[in-house]
Amino acid sequence: MKRLLIAATALALTTGAGFGQTVRMGTEGAYPPYNFINEAGEVAGFERELGDELCKRAQLECAWVKNDWDSIIPNLVSSNYDTIMAAMSINDERKAVIAFTQDYLPPAPSSYVALQDGVDLEGGVVAVQTGTVQASHIAETGATLLEFPNIDQVLAAVRNGEADAGFGDHEVLRPFVEDSNDLVFTGEQVSLDEGIGVGLRQSDTELRGKFDAAITAMKEDGSLNDLIRKHFGDDAQTYE
Repeated sequence: MKRLLIAATALALTTGAGFGQTVRMGTEGAYPPYNFINEAGEVAGFERELGDELCKRAQLECAWVKNDWDSIIPNLVSSNYDTIMAAMSINDERKAVIAFTQDYLPPAPSSYVALQDGVDLEGGVVAVQTGTVQASHIAETGATLLEFPNIDQVLAAVRNGEADAGFGDHEVLRPFVEDSNDLVFTGEQVSLDEGIGVGLRQSDTELRGKFDAAITAMKEDGSLNDLIRKHFGDDAQTYE
């Protein structure tokens, strides 16, 4: 799934009532179904539900913080929050800067969308969200890279003719395609990452261990697969 860069609102771990620690969870809040802001103005989606359950199992009090994608890693490193749960793909470039738990979503494909099938994906203009693994991939192809702050602007560029195609996480693009009368998937899907995990500062080994243990428990009892199917559908990739 997502993204690349290195970012929004402080916290050191503190004692919480009935829990061991209070942990501030950083997310983008603009990448449904992973994370988004609901009508009540609260963080919602797959990662909100999963994060709350992980904190419960790890006996942590958690608070959610919304932060723009392009500064989400720098603000973690600066201790403005303690974790990132924002559809962040695990890759070597990010692992040089931050640590990750094991994956809580298996590696999943990225897809191209366009207004018609058969557009030039190798030599044309391809729109992506900035700072993503998709952006890095397109930069290594013969296509012209066009970057935007969010997925809505990526799709707008396709619709208004600025880009021949858009490229992003398949599960993020799928509802846009299904709900539209103009967008179609085109070309071959591409695998780009090692799955999605919780991002943490490299020094927070104890916190990482607590989240790893909670993710392992959810994989073993089947509750993580249930949550994946709830938010991504019965055909979503799950854990065996």
